[in-house]
Amino acid sequence: MLDINSTSLDLSIDDVRVAHARIKPYIHNTPVLTSSFLDNISGATMFFKCENFQKAGAFKVRGASNAVFGLTDEQVKNGVATHSSGNHALSLSYAAGRRGIPCHVVMPRTAPQAKKDAVTGYGGIITECEPSTTSREAVFAEVAAKTGAEFVHPYNDPRVIAGQGTCSLELIEEITDLDIIVAPIGGGGMISGTCLTLSNLAPHIKIYAAEPEQADDAARSFKAGHIIADDAPVTVADGLKVPLKENTWHFVSQFVEDVLTASEQEIIDAMKLTWQRMKIVMEPSCAVPLAVILKNPDIFAGKRVGVIVTGGNVDMDKLPWIKG
Repeated sequence: MLDINSTSLDLSIDDVRVAHARIKPYIHNTPVLTSSFLDNISGATMFFKCENFQKAGAFKVRGASNAVFGLTDEQVKNGVATHSSGNHALSLSYAAGRRGIPCHVVMPRTAPQAKKDAVTGYGGIITECEPSTTSREAVFAEVAAKTGAEFVHPYNDPRVIAGQGTCSLELIEEITDLDIIVAPIGGGGMISGTCLTLSNLAPHIKIYAAEPEQADDAARSFKAGHIIADDAPVTVADGLKVPLKENTWHFVSQFVEDVLTASEQEIIDAMKLTWQRMKIVMEPSCAVPLAVILKNPDIFAGKRVGVIVTGGNVDMDKLPWIKG
């Protein structure tokens, strides 16, 4: 049984299967959409796994639900707690609410209001911090000491990684013969879950991670062969500002083909294009995979590409292409 002391080395494909069975009552098996227009301009055949339609509006409900519903009654007697820029916070609040336990969340004061509203709407209790890794970890230490709640890390937790692995499990069960899967990377939870699933069930599928140029510590880590952590990067992709940790680095360093980056304008253009042509709401972080696909036809043209759209929680009055 996985617990807070488990590491990436303890994970197996059985943990993903157990997670999938555990969380099924609390999640959607999200649809896979296509776009002939986007295929034409990219040269690839793309399949978009739409976690923006997921419960709580993001893939992170998978990992959060697996962690929350895998805990014993003794472990959750004081509730759960985490630090998050948004989607893990609201996903953990959602899962905790379904189990009837408190959820304490440390969030940057600059996090999108839509994500803060979702956290409180699900019953989460927010403590704000400054928008840096140093601040969120320091403030979280205070909250954890005060509440005694069980810590569920947003990505450096094998229980969470196993839950995230269920997304690519559903994708490869529905869409066969994929050549590549692309997902955004910040802390690496989704990419790690994808690596865990594909390395066991479809090792021929190449995994690419997509990252903002202005928060490219994963790309630099990948090239350097060790973790490089930026403290407070500034990017429109608010969900991708956090650094890799040891459990996610284990998967990224072993199974990812490459970490590709996109500029701020390329991310915004890809996000706007998706809204216009696919008629779906995605947040900036989710547009990074499409941005790198359009930027790198030498890699993706002629391939069958799975694209994980990780979430759709945006401030509607602060869309990045609206000036002022």
